Amino acid sequence: MKLPEHVVDAHWQGRGHLTETVAKQVLNDYGIAVPRSVVAADSRQVVAAFESLGGPVAVKVISSDLVHKSDVGGVEVDIATPEAARRATTTIAAAVSDSGYKVDGFLVEEMVPRGHEVVVGSVLDPRFGRLIMIGLGGIFIEVLEDVAFGICPITEVDARVMLHELRGYPLLAGARGGVVASEPLLVDVLVKLGGEDGLFLSLPDEITEVDINPLIASDRTAVAADARFVLSDRNSHD
Repeated sequence: MKLPEHVVDAHWQGRGHLTETVAKQVLNDYGIAVPRSVVAADSRQVVAAFESLGGPVAVKVISSDLVHKSDVGGVEVDIATPEAARRATTTIAAAVSDSGYKVDGFLVEEMVPRGHEVVVGSVLDPRFGRLIMIGLGGIFIEVLEDVAFGICPITEVDARVMLHELRGYPLLAGARGGVVASEPLLVDVLVKLGGEDGLFLSLPDEITEVDINPLIASDRTAVAADARFVLSDRNSHD
């Protein structure tokens, strides 16, 4: 398979991942909702982006050599004023630079409506090929390892089975008066990613892992708030 241009660029530049902006562009191309966003080069453009989006917003660093932005202070959320957006830009740039990473720009995004944090991902397994995974975020995946897997391609029936396999599924269904995550929307996301015509089966083997974390799911929306595509470490570009 011929590699998409942005994957080739990432390889030639020695990067092991696609930037978040490119990752979300790919998701959007496959019908996965992503937040409205503006790419900004400096604090002046960040403020202009804030005013364009209307706030509150999140400001995230764009860095070609940094994957886990929040680990080094590369993300600020719930920014409610232009001045706060300006300060966030300065704080993020200093934190990322002090950690030894490049600052290529900033991604200014509208805040996603509240909902359940869900993790959806894919790995390339040497035996089974593309796998799709879903789990609840936070303690459910980090401590309880509450996840469900499927082998691509999956159907809508497979997607529903995966959801109901989760021990935390009652929370998604609104247990104890909590927020309901729309099962039809989650099924739709899973099929768009892992179905016969979905994103995961269209990926070249050079992309070995996809992580949408979190996907914010409510009764009305399912939005990919963050995403990363991990590339293999081989140097071939054929």
